[in-house]
Amino acid sequence: MPASGDNMASKAKQDGEMRSHYDFSAGERGKYAARYAEGTNVVVLAPDVAAMFPDSIAVNEALRTFVRMSARTVRAKAVAKKRGG
Repeated sequence: MPASGDNMASKAKQDGEMRSHYDFSAGERGKYAARYAEGTNVVVLAPDVAAMFPDSIAVNEALRTFVRMSARTVRAKAVAKKRGG
């Protein structure tokens, strides 16, 4: 008899089969897929880029900083052209 549920779960994964008491025969494939996709924007980073960030919060903050800095640069160039620079 297994000592914990972890051992039973890992055995089920090894077998590659779902336990007999699960019944998805009345399920509908993709029922919520469109709704989920509307609220999700998944971006996959290249491994070398992902290695630079510990988590998604760090990635988002870096992108926000980049956008703020880019907006300042674009405005500065536009102002310089107006003044004849």
